Amino acid sequence: MSRSVLLLLGLFLFAGCATTPADVTGGGTQLETRQIQTREYDTLDKAMTMRSVIATLQDLGFTIDQADAELGTITATRLHQYPMRMTVTVVQRQGARISVRANARIGENPVTDAATYQDFFVALDKAMFLTLHDVD
Repeated sequence: MSRSVLLLLGLFLFAGCATTPADVTGGGTQLETRQIQTREYDTLDKAMTMRSVIATLQDLGFTIDQADAELGTITATRLHQYPMRMTVTVVQRQGARISVRANARIGENPVTDAATYQDFFVALDKAMFLTLHDVD
């Protein structure tokens, strides 16, 4: 084979390697990241919120790996374009307030892209509204 054919073949193989999108695991301060990862609700109790989180994750294509009602944690994995693992923590606050924090990772890299969390919370808002109003 000629050197140019080998070079092209090498470039195609290299281009096919999976990488983590830089815009998803970009920078941002820890405080900014925590703010985009957390929402507070005053509409449902902890158990109903956990059911809504599980339904939301499944609707978004995640497979539930583990759920612990006592700790209020749900861990799920999605294997679409790149493997993403998301852990959601549900905590009862003072009064009827519930805090939901989602933490996504691609490999060992934390996801700091606001759109990822916004998509999750928009879907969760809808699921919680439907659960609250007993809509199937």
